[in-house]
Amino acid sequence: MRLPITAWASITHRASGVFLFAGIAVLLWGLDLSLASEESFSTLKESLAHPLVKFVLWAVLSGLIYHSLAGIKHLVMDFGFGETMEGGVIGAKIVVSISIILIAFAGVWIW
Repeated sequence: MRLPITAWASITHRASGVFLFAGIAVLLWGLDLSLASEESFSTLKESLAHPLVKFVLWAVLSGLIYHSLAGIKHLVMDFGFGETMEGGVIGAKIVVSISIILIAFAGVWIW
């Protein structure tokens, strides 16, 4: 059975929400470390230069970008726009396209 793009967009929206729930723990740990002392802030700053840490930060930011855009699409649909199958497909394609562009920009910004 082949799922339509609208189903994939909905599934990935839910998955990105679960991923963000875990990613928030990483971001809160970084915030706590940055505020604890000047030494811990310096340690965090040094660790942010490591490629693996940059990748984790990019992954969390990517999830946030996609989840936010898909959420906006759901809000627009709640107002009655794009509720048809054709509108849903167009909305999903727009969300995926803009997400790819913004995620690429986020990668350039982080690296």
